[in-house]
Amino acid sequence: MSPENLIDVHHHFLPREYLSTLGKMGITEFAGRPFPAWTPEDSLTLMDRHGIRAAVASLSCPGVYFGDLGLARDLARMCNEYAAELSGEKGRRWGAFATVPLPDVDAALAELGYALDTLKLDGVALPASVGDRYLGDPAFDGLFDELNRRKAAVFVHPGVPPGSDVPRLDLPHFLVEFVFDTTRAVANLLFSGTLQRCPDIRFILAHAGGTVPFLLFRLSLGQFLPGLQEKVPEGVASYLGRLYYDTALSASPTALRSLQELVDCSHIVFGSDYPFAPEAAAAITIKGLEDYGGFDEQEIGAIKSGNALSLFPCLRET
Repeated sequence: MSPENLIDVHHHFLPREYLSTLGKMGITEFAGRPFPAWTPEDSLTLMDRHGIRAAVASLSCPGVYFGDLGLARDLARMCNEYAAELSGEKGRRWGAFATVPLPDVDAALAELGYALDTLKLDGVALPASVGDRYLGDPAFDGLFDELNRRKAAVFVHPGVPPGSDVPRLDLPHFLVEFVFDTTRAVANLLFSGTLQRCPDIRFILAHAGGTVPFLLFRLSLGQFLPGLQEKVPEGVASYLGRLYYDTALSASPTALRSLQELVDCSHIVFGSDYPFAPEAAAAITIKGLEDYGGFDEQEIGAIKSGNALSLFPCLRET
């Protein structure tokens, strides 16, 4: 086993029953790629090979909503009970984010209470967009107010952005569109006033925040526009600096330098994106952090595990 002691906050599970249900609807891929093969044992083997002591698992896109609110509720419950079983195994190798059945906010609130209070899951994973709405849409205010009351950890993961009027590229969506989905969600959370209204939610953004660090200056222009400036009274950089950003598919010098201009190392956490990203990506991410040269040894330690343990103290070794 590697001597590392990493905590992976961007690690996905794919329950067999979930895949079976989607398969019956003819859904066997997402964003142009077949669902990867996965078992908990596969994850633990990867974790042991690369020194990942624990992972906070989440369901990835396409999530649970396929136009049927009842099915979304059933799938969310199934995934959350699976996640609870997973996190109860193998000591504390696993934490887990809950799935909620958006866009049904009342059902999402009910499932949130069950997942956090009864199942004792560690936070909530939300898609950047649901149907034709982004996070920050007023329709979701009730959910965000409750997440803020709970001081919840919220992992934001992208998918294929809404908008059939957008010109299509003949490229896999994960290459380009995923990072824009995250960026649009963050912009909407900013300029809807959600980040101002809900300061106690601990947001974690996948893939180093998409293009958010690079676009800091451009996003900041919104704080000078009538109708937007009152939503961000503390300035855009202040709100973005409170968010957490994971390293999944982003541990390159260009991405890390941009991210360092936005946040200090206390708000960067390790993520692998396994199994949607192959095992080699985890190795590349770890090596990318070590070879970068912009972090000292203490900062690398914080990124690899210390910051995640501050967010999820239940994963501390006993």
